[in-house]
Amino acid sequence: MVTLKQLAKELNVSISTVSKALNNSVEIGEDTARRVKELAELYNYKPNKVALSLKNNKTKTIGVIIPNILNRFLAKVLFGIEREATKQGYNIITYISNESLDKEKASLQLLANGSVDGFILSVAEESQMKNEVEHFKRTIKQGLPIVMFDRVAHDVLCDKVIVDDFDATYNATKSLIEEGRKKIVFISNINDISVGKLRERGYNKAILETGSLEPFVLKIKKKDDHQKKIKSLFKKNKNIDGIIAADSSSGIIALNTAVNFGFKVPKDISVIAFASKSESNHTLPRLTTIRQHAKIIGANAAELLINRIQNTGLDKDVKTKIVKTSLIKSKSTL
Repeated sequence: MVTLKQLAKELNVSISTVSKALNNSVEIGEDTARRVKELAELYNYKPNKVALSLKNNKTKTIGVIIPNILNRFLAKVLFGIEREATKQGYNIITYISNESLDKEKASLQLLANGSVDGFILSVAEESQMKNEVEHFKRTIKQGLPIVMFDRVAHDVLCDKVIVDDFDATYNATKSLIEEGRKKIVFISNINDISVGKLRERGYNKAILETGSLEPFVLKIKKKDDHQKKIKSLFKKNKNIDGIIAADSSSGIIALNTAVNFGFKVPKDISVIAFASKSESNHTLPRLTTIRQHAKIIGANAAELLINRIQNTGLDKDVKTKIVKTSLIKSKSTL
């Protein structure tokens, strides 16, 4: 593999001149720059990234840890991270924790050995359930910044990117109350994670503010049969006229079940769920959704981390960026 030293020797110039020419420095004349680039191309010269990272003490690589690659929202956040990182000249290494605390710890430990300059992550469900945060604090103490998104650990002092989960659910519930709905059910299968709890609180606040309506929450656990639980809900409660779903699968199943039970949507019942545009396009009638703007979350997370990496000498306060959701009305609400 040809080196800068070999290129410099053949061209009878300094190593510094070759390096500057390849990096389009204005200090190098046009003719010299052309000669250097032609020879580099002839020999198929590629910079030694390991040597560069040792010299600059930077890998230009970000570690990304996500809990579930099959989750459409998380996959879109990853897309946003990758696009922004590439734009700023960074690569990403992605690990999947599969909601496991041990896998999350192992991923951090493996990449914190000099492979990456920092981390972007969404906290695993098991970590949140056990309230385990020491592995994050240790990583930050090593000098590796962390940016958390969506599911965050509030006890960890780091930059975060979140959506307005509480306000989004509060406003969605209020919109059903304004339609005149009297029996609004909150359905969730993300009860053990921070965003699920915030969404439930937003729903409860809107219901209790009326002074006349009662909260009705259906929590679906991982071991439960999702469809069976929602069918049972409709069998036992014929007067349901509104659904707020904390996740897309609960919203889609609730909408389909309502239709199968003979409810006219939205005349008899309205349904709103946290879901993407593509998911709402596959329901009949089309689902009214709370959009989280996943790609924007990813871009913001990458931007915050790269800014933190490039300004390590500055004592900057940590930031929490809140990405506003959008309530996109469609055919499942009035």
